[in-house]
Amino acid sequence: MNFFNKFGIIYISSSFNNTISTLTNKYGDTIAWVSAGSLGYKGPKKSTSVVSQLISEKISFLALKNNINVVDVFVKGISVGKEITFRIINNCGIYIRSITDITPIPHNGCRKKKKRRV
Repeated sequence: MNFFNKFGIIYISSSFNNTISTLTNKYGDTIAWVSAGSLGYKGPKKSTSVVSQLISEKISFLALKNNINVVDVFVKGISVGKEITFRIINNCGIYIRSITDITPIPHNGCRKKKKRRV
């Protein structure tokens, strides 16, 4: 790798209703963010895989505009097209150093109801 590569972090948060992608520098300061609503999609179209592809194209373009060549990707949530998103970021000329899934998983679940007293 070149010594002059600029590092960045891409956070992809996807839910059943929306997909949000955030580009930060290596210290965590936000550089740019893109969501399905900011691209002009409304309603159930925001959660489709086509929109997540467009979001990854836009965030990788913004990364290249800010001279970021190497990124770490953190994925959170249930996404429709995870692998396609990584391929698009990689095809735009950005080297993905690591992919981490940070989806929250409950360890013990909710507390049970109290036993009924008669």
